[in-house]
Amino acid sequence: RAIDEDRKIKYRAAVKIQSWFRGCRVRAYLRHLNEMVILIQKWWRGYRCRKHFRKMVETAYFIMKMNFYNEMAVRIQKRWRGYYVRKYIHNYYALKKYLQAVSVNNAFVRSELQEYVETKENEEKMKDLEKKEKEKKYQARKMHYLLSTEQIAGIYNSPFRKSPDPMELLLRNSKPLTHRRKQVKSPFAYELYDWPTCKKPPAFVTALPLTPVGRQKPQGPFRDTTEVLWQRYKPLEPTLRVAESINSPLEKAREGIKREEWRNPIHGNEFLPFSSYHKNENEKYEPSLCKSGRYVQEAYGTKHFREVYPKKWIADK
Repeated sequence: RAIDEDRKIKYRAAVKIQSWFRGCRVRAYLRHLNEMVILIQKWWRGYRCRKHFRKMVETAYFIMKMNFYNEMAVRIQKRWRGYYVRKYIHNYYALKKYLQAVSVNNAFVRSELQEYVETKENEEKMKDLEKKEKEKKYQARKMHYLLSTEQIAGIYNSPFRKSPDPMELLLRNSKPLTHRRKQVKSPFAYELYDWPTCKKPPAFVTALPLTPVGRQKPQGPFRDTTEVLWQRYKPLEPTLRVAESINSPLEKAREGIKREEWRNPIHGNEFLPFSSYHKNENEKYEPSLCKSGRYVQEAYGTKHFREVYPKKWIADK
Protein backbone atom coordinates (compact mmCIF):
# COMPACT_ATOMS: atom_id res chain seq x y z
CA ARG A 1 0.00 0.00 0.00
CA ALA A 2 2.85 2.39 0.85
CA ILE A 3 4.56 1.54 -2.42
CA ASP A 4 1.38 2.10 -4.36
CA GLU A 5 0.83 5.49 -2.69
CA ASP A 6 4.48 6.46 -3.42
CA ARG A 7 3.98 5.43 -7.06
CA LYS A 8 0.87 7.59 -7.35
CA ILE A 9 2.71 10.59 -5.83
CA LYS A 10 5.61 10.15 -8.26
CA TYR A 11 3.16 9.76 -11.18
CA ARG A 12 1.42 13.02 -10.33
CA ALA A 13 4.81 14.79 -10.05
CA ALA A 14 5.91 13.45 -13.44
CA VAL A 15 2.60 14.56 -15.06
CA LYS A 16 3.03 18.01 -13.53
CA ILE A 17 6.62 18.31 -14.75
CA GLN A 18 5.62 17.18 -18.27
CA SER A 19 2.70 19.64 -18.43
CA TRP A 20 4.96 22.49 -17.31
CA PHE A 21 7.64 21.58 -19.86
CA ARG A 22 5.18 21.16 -22.67
CA GLY A 23 3.59 24.54 -21.82
CA CYS A 24 7.02 26.22 -21.84
CA ARG A 25 7.83 24.61 -25.20
CA VAL A 26 4.47 25.68 -26.76
CA ARG A 27 4.81 29.20 -25.41
CA ALA A 28 8.37 29.44 -26.77
CA TYR A 29 7.15 28.20 -30.17
CA LEU A 30 4.30 30.71 -30.19
CA ARG A 31 6.78 33.45 -29.22
CA HIS A 32 9.01 32.39 -32.11
CA LEU A 33 6.05 32.42 -34.53
CA ASN A 34 5.04 35.94 -33.33
CA GLU A 35 8.59 37.18 -33.88
CA MET A 36 8.68 35.66 -37.36
CA VAL A 37 5.28 37.25 -38.24
CA ILE A 38 6.51 40.64 -37.03
CA LEU A 39 9.69 40.25 -39.10
CA ILE A 40 7.73 39.33 -42.25
CA GLN A 41 5.34 42.28 -41.75
CA LYS A 42 8.30 44.66 -41.22
CA TRP A 43 10.04 43.48 -44.38
CA TRP A 44 6.79 43.72 -46.45
CA ARG A 45 5.87 47.16 -45.13
CA GLY A 46 9.40 48.38 -45.74
CA TYR A 47 9.32 47.11 -49.31
CA ARG A 48 5.92 48.69 -49.99
CA CYS A 49 6.92 52.05 -48.50
CA ARG A 50 10.20 52.05 -50.45
CA LYS A 51 8.29 51.28 -53.65
CA HIS A 52 5.75 54.06 -52.95
CA PHE A 53 8.54 56.50 -52.10
CA ARG A 54 10.38 55.57 -55.30
CA LYS A 55 7.18 56.25 -57.28
CA MET A 56 6.74 59.61 -55.51
CA VAL A 57 10.33 60.54 -56.34
CA GLU A 58 9.82 59.59 -59.99
CA THR A 59 6.60 61.65 -60.14
CA ALA A 60 8.27 64.65 -58.51
CA TYR A 61 11.22 64.36 -60.88
CA PHE A 62 8.87 64.14 -63.89
CA ILE A 63 6.91 67.22 -62.71
CA MET A 64 10.14 69.13 -62.11
CA LYS A 65 11.40 68.14 -65.53
CA MET A 66 8.12 69.21 -67.25
CA ASN A 67 8.16 72.53 -65.38
CA PHE A 68 11.71 73.10 -66.51
CA TYR A 69 10.81 72.24 -70.12
CA ASN A 70 7.76 74.53 -70.00
CA GLU A 71 9.84 77.36 -68.59
CA MET A 72 12.44 76.90 -71.32
CA ALA A 73 9.69 76.74 -74.00
CA VAL A 74 8.10 79.93 -72.61
CA ARG A 75 11.48 81.63 -72.64
CA ILE A 76 12.11 80.59 -76.25
CA GLN A 77 8.59 81.72 -77.29
CA LYS A 78 9.07 85.01 -75.48
CA ARG A 79 12.35 85.70 -77.20
CA TRP A 80 10.95 84.72 -80.62
CA ARG A 81 7.73 86.70 -80.24
CA GLY A 82 9.60 89.75 -79.02
CA TYR A 83 11.93 89.57 -82.00
CA TYR A 84 9.02 89.04 -84.45
CA VAL A 85 6.95 91.89 -83.00
CA ARG A 86 9.90 94.28 -82.92
CA LYS A 87 10.90 93.42 -86.48
CA TYR A 88 7.59 93.11 -88.33
CA ILE A 89 4.71 94.49 -86.24
CA HIS A 90 6.06 97.25 -83.98
CA ASN A 91 9.18 98.17 -85.84
CA TYR A 92 11.05 100.79 -83.83
CA TYR A 93 12.56 102.52 -86.83
CA ALA A 94 9.30 102.46 -88.78
CA LEU A 95 7.47 103.80 -85.72
CA LYS A 96 10.09 106.51 -85.29
CA LYS A 97 9.72 107.46 -88.95
CA TYR A 98 5.93 107.48 -88.61
CA LEU A 99 6.09 109.68 -85.52
CA GLN A 100 8.40 112.08 -87.33
CA ALA A 101 5.94 112.27 -90.22
CA VAL A 102 3.07 112.79 -87.76
CA SER A 103 4.98 115.59 -86.04
CA VAL A 104 5.65 117.27 -89.41
CA ASN A 105 1.99 116.88 -90.38
CA ASN A 106 0.91 118.23 -87.00
CA ALA A 107 3.14 121.26 -87.43
CA PHE A 108 1.68 121.88 -90.89
CA VAL A 109 -1.88 121.46 -89.61
CA ARG A 110 -1.18 123.76 -86.66
CA SER A 111 0.21 126.41 -88.98
CA GLU A 112 -2.85 126.08 -91.25
CA LEU A 113 -5.18 126.29 -88.27
CA GLN A 114 -3.29 129.31 -86.98
CA GLU A 115 -3.69 131.01 -90.36
CA TYR A 116 -7.39 130.07 -90.39
CA VAL A 117 -7.86 131.48 -86.89
CA GLU A 118 -6.04 134.68 -87.88
CA THR A 119 -8.21 135.07 -91.00
CA LYS A 120 -11.34 134.46 -88.91
CA GLU A 121 -10.20 137.03 -86.36
CA ASN A 122 -9.48 139.52 -89.14
CA GLU A 123 -12.92 138.87 -90.63
CA GLU A 124 -14.52 139.37 -87.23
CA LYS A 125 -12.55 142.58 -86.74
CA MET A 126 -13.59 143.80 -90.18
CA LYS A 127 -17.21 142.95 -89.40
CA ASP A 128 -16.96 144.81 -86.11
CA LEU A 129 -15.38 147.80 -87.84
CA GLU A 130 -18.10 147.77 -90.50
CA LYS A 131 -20.75 147.49 -87.81
CA LYS A 132 -19.21 150.38 -85.90
CA GLU A 133 -18.97 152.44 -89.10
CA LYS A 134 -22.63 151.72 -89.85
CA GLU A 135 -23.56 152.69 -86.30
CA LYS A 136 -21.52 155.90 -86.61
CA LYS A 137 -23.18 156.72 -89.93
CA TYR A 138 -26.60 155.99 -88.47
CA GLN A 139 -25.83 158.21 -85.46
CA ALA A 140 -24.56 160.92 -87.82
CA ARG A 141 -27.76 160.74 -89.86
CA LYS A 142 -29.78 160.70 -86.69
CA MET A 143 -27.93 163.69 -85.18
CA HIS A 144 -27.67 165.64 -88.42
CA TYR A 145 -29.36 168.59 -86.72
CA LEU A 146 -26.14 169.16 -84.70
CA LEU A 147 -24.29 170.17 -87.85
CA SER A 148 -22.59 173.55 -87.58
CA THR A 149 -23.67 176.42 -89.80
CA GLU A 150 -22.02 179.64 -90.90
CA GLN A 151 -23.64 181.58 -88.08
CA ILE A 152 -23.63 179.02 -85.24
CA ALA A 153 -20.88 176.43 -84.67
CA GLY A 154 -22.02 172.93 -83.71
CA ILE A 155 -21.01 171.01 -80.61
CA TYR A 156 -18.46 168.98 -82.60
CA ASN A 157 -16.92 172.11 -84.19
CA SER A 158 -15.35 173.93 -81.27
CA PRO A 159 -13.65 177.27 -82.09
CA PHE A 160 -10.77 176.26 -79.86
CA ARG A 161 -9.85 173.31 -82.07
CA LYS A 162 -7.41 173.71 -84.94
CA SER A 163 -9.27 171.20 -87.11
CA PRO A 164 -12.91 170.04 -86.87
CA ASP A 165 -13.87 166.81 -85.12
CA PRO A 166 -14.21 163.64 -87.26
CA MET A 167 -17.86 163.50 -86.22
CA GLU A 168 -18.32 166.97 -87.73
CA LEU A 169 -16.87 165.77 -91.02
CA LEU A 170 -19.14 162.71 -90.89
CA LEU A 171 -22.14 164.95 -90.27
CA ARG A 172 -21.22 167.04 -93.29
CA ASN A 173 -20.99 163.99 -95.59
CA SER A 174 -24.15 162.25 -94.34
CA LYS A 175 -27.78 162.98 -95.12
CA PRO A 176 -30.46 163.50 -92.48
CA LEU A 177 -32.53 160.52 -91.42
CA THR A 178 -36.09 160.54 -92.74
CA HIS A 179 -38.80 159.36 -90.36
CA ARG A 180 -41.46 157.31 -92.06
CA ARG A 181 -44.94 157.02 -90.75
CA LYS A 182 -46.00 153.66 -89.48
CA GLN A 183 -48.63 151.99 -91.59
CA VAL A 184 -51.64 150.83 -89.57
CA LYS A 185 -52.77 147.43 -90.71
CA SER A 186 -56.45 146.80 -91.07
CA PRO A 187 -57.99 143.91 -89.10
CA PHE A 188 -58.67 142.08 -92.37
CA ALA A 189 -55.12 142.29 -93.68
CA TYR A 190 -55.02 138.67 -94.81
CA GLU A 191 -55.56 137.85 -98.43
CA LEU A 192 -58.76 136.02 -99.18
CA TYR A 193 -57.53 134.47 -102.44
CA ASP A 194 -55.12 132.26 -100.42
CA TRP A 195 -57.96 130.47 -98.65
CA PRO A 196 -58.94 128.02 -101.43
CA THR A 197 -55.31 126.99 -102.03
CA CYS A 198 -54.41 127.05 -98.30
CA LYS A 199 -50.97 128.51 -99.01
CA LYS A 200 -50.93 130.82 -95.99
CA PRO A 201 -52.58 130.41 -92.56
CA PRO A 202 -55.18 133.03 -91.60
CA ALA A 203 -53.79 135.99 -89.72
CA PHE A 204 -56.41 136.81 -87.11
CA VAL A 205 -55.80 140.33 -85.79
CA THR A 206 -56.72 140.71 -82.14
CA ALA A 207 -55.85 144.42 -81.80
CA LEU A 208 -58.48 146.41 -83.69
CA PRO A 209 -58.13 150.13 -84.52
CA LEU A 210 -60.08 152.62 -82.46
CA THR A 211 -63.46 153.72 -83.74
CA PRO A 212 -64.03 157.32 -84.75
CA VAL A 213 -65.06 159.75 -82.02
CA GLY A 214 -68.42 160.62 -83.50
CA ARG A 215 -69.40 156.97 -84.07
CA GLN A 216 -71.59 155.38 -81.45
CA LYS A 217 -70.98 151.92 -80.08
CA PRO A 218 -73.26 149.31 -81.70
CA GLN A 219 -75.96 148.02 -79.39
CA GLY A 220 -76.28 144.35 -78.62
CA PRO A 221 -74.10 141.41 -77.43
CA PHE A 222 -71.86 141.06 -80.48
CA ARG A 223 -69.04 138.48 -80.56
CA ASP A 224 -65.39 139.27 -81.04
CA THR A 225 -64.02 139.32 -84.61
CA THR A 226 -61.36 136.68 -83.88
CA GLU A 227 -63.96 134.29 -82.47
CA VAL A 228 -66.19 134.76 -85.52
CA LEU A 229 -63.26 134.15 -87.91
CA TRP A 230 -62.18 131.07 -85.96
CA GLN A 231 -65.75 129.74 -86.09
CA ARG A 232 -65.86 130.38 -89.84
CA TYR A 233 -62.51 128.78 -90.70
CA LYS A 234 -62.30 126.06 -88.06
CA PRO A 235 -60.98 122.61 -89.15
CA LEU A 236 -63.28 119.86 -90.33
CA GLU A 237 -64.80 117.55 -87.76
CA PRO A 238 -64.73 113.79 -88.35
CA THR A 239 -67.95 111.94 -89.17
CA LEU A 240 -69.68 109.61 -86.75
CA ARG A 241 -68.19 106.60 -88.53
CA VAL A 242 -64.61 107.90 -88.33
CA ALA A 243 -64.85 109.23 -84.78
CA GLU A 244 -64.22 106.59 -82.16
CA SER A 245 -66.19 106.02 -78.99
CA ILE A 246 -65.14 107.64 -75.71
CA ASN A 247 -65.17 104.37 -73.78
CA SER A 248 -63.40 102.18 -76.41
CA PRO A 249 -59.79 102.43 -77.69
CA LEU A 250 -58.84 103.01 -81.29
CA GLU A 251 -58.08 99.38 -82.16
CA LYS A 252 -61.39 98.23 -80.69
CA ALA A 253 -63.27 100.79 -82.78
CA ARG A 254 -61.40 99.68 -85.92
CA GLU A 255 -62.22 96.03 -85.22
CA GLY A 256 -65.90 96.96 -84.79
CA ILE A 257 -65.89 98.79 -88.15
CA LYS A 258 -64.26 95.78 -89.87
CA ARG A 259 -66.83 93.41 -88.40
CA GLU A 260 -69.63 95.66 -89.64
CA GLU A 261 -68.14 95.73 -93.15
CA TRP A 262 -67.86 91.95 -93.23
CA ARG A 263 -71.39 91.59 -91.87
CA ASN A 264 -73.02 94.01 -94.31
CA PRO A 265 -70.95 93.90 -97.54
CA ILE A 266 -71.97 95.84 -100.63
CA HIS A 267 -71.77 93.49 -103.59
CA GLY A 268 -71.06 94.73 -107.08
CA ASN A 269 -73.08 92.05 -108.83
CA GLU A 270 -76.16 94.04 -109.68
CA PHE A 271 -79.31 92.00 -110.44
CA LEU A 272 -81.00 93.43 -113.53
CA PRO A 273 -83.35 90.73 -114.95
CA PHE A 274 -85.71 93.13 -116.78
CA SER A 275 -83.09 95.50 -118.22
CA SER A 276 -80.88 95.46 -121.30
CA TYR A 277 -78.19 97.53 -119.60
CA HIS A 278 -75.86 94.55 -119.19
CA LYS A 279 -76.05 93.83 -122.93
CA ASN A 280 -74.37 97.14 -123.82
CA GLU A 281 -70.65 96.36 -124.15
CA ASN A 282 -69.45 99.96 -124.43
CA GLU A 283 -70.92 101.10 -121.14
CA LYS A 284 -70.05 98.61 -118.46
CA TYR A 285 -71.45 98.69 -114.98
CA GLU A 286 -69.04 100.16 -112.39
CA PRO A 287 -70.03 99.05 -108.89
CA SER A 288 -69.24 101.00 -105.71
CA LEU A 289 -65.74 101.29 -104.24
CA CYS A 290 -66.33 98.84 -101.39
CA LYS A 291 -67.24 95.80 -103.50
CA SER A 292 -66.43 92.12 -103.91
CA GLY A 293 -65.26 90.67 -107.19
CA ARG A 294 -65.89 87.34 -108.75
CA TYR A 295 -63.36 85.48 -106.61
CA VAL A 296 -62.03 87.75 -103.87
CA GLN A 297 -62.87 91.09 -102.29
CA GLU A 298 -61.21 93.97 -104.13
CA ALA A 299 -59.34 96.66 -102.22
CA TYR A 300 -60.41 100.28 -102.11
CA GLY A 301 -59.13 102.42 -105.01
CA THR A 302 -58.19 99.55 -107.33
CA LYS A 303 -60.18 100.90 -110.21
CA HIS A 304 -59.18 104.54 -109.93
CA PHE A 305 -55.56 105.10 -108.89
CA ARG A 306 -53.87 101.75 -108.28
CA GLU A 307 -54.50 99.99 -111.60
CA VAL A 308 -51.50 99.09 -113.75
CA TYR A 309 -51.39 99.40 -117.56
CA PRO A 310 -48.40 97.40 -118.85
CA LYS A 311 -49.29 98.20 -122.49
CA LYS A 312 -48.76 101.93 -121.93
CA TRP A 313 -45.26 101.48 -120.47
CA ILE A 314 -42.36 102.95 -122.48
CA ALA A 315 -39.86 100.42 -121.10
CA ASP A 316 -40.46 96.97 -119.62
CA LYS A 317 -40.16 98.16 -116.01
